[in-house]
Amino acid sequence: MTDAQRLILVRALHTAIYLVMASSVFIVLLAGITGVHGPWLWIAGALVGVECVVFIASGLKCPLTAVAARYGAGVSDTFLPERFTRHTFRIFTPLIVLGVLLVAARALWLGWR
Repeated sequence: MTDAQRLILVRALHTAIYLVMASSVFIVLLAGITGVHGPWLWIAGALVGVECVVFIASGLKCPLTAVAARYGAGVSDTFLPERFTRHTFRIFTPLIVLGVLLVAARALWLGWR
């Protein structure tokens, strides 16, 4: 397999993970805002938790970015436009914190039945 083929695989995997994680963040946030919840909330919350641990363990950088760079990625290490991914950390961190706080507030103080 060539480096170009490996890069395509890494970019495809990175794009899929990015989309799943972005969806998970919004699921947690929407559950916190609306109070609607179910098993999907706990799955999304677990995914967000794992992503946070991976980010922290990797020095607040995505480990797949380094892998993509090793195979020749230029500006973008996903198939998404760079303008969407450039500010990921600054956009998603407050959304994660807000979502988790809202979910915790609803679960602890308002009580979910």
